[in-house]
Amino acid sequence: MLAWLTANIANIVVIVILVAVVTLVIRGMIRDRKAGKSSCGGSCASCGACGSCGGCTPAAKKP
Repeated sequence: MLAWLTANIANIVVIVILVAVVTLVIRGMIRDRKAGKSSCGGSCASCGACGSCGGCTPAAKKP
């Protein structure tokens, strides 16, 4: 077991760092969502995906 760990220590370190980064990103997204922040800029008139972000008003939606 110790031989396997020493042979793969670089891979293990990289995986741990990636898991930490992904965890922090997801945690930040959850906090932003709970705080009412959105990735939508609020410029619904120029938004090509109006309606998918949930921030568009009926008057701002494209016909």
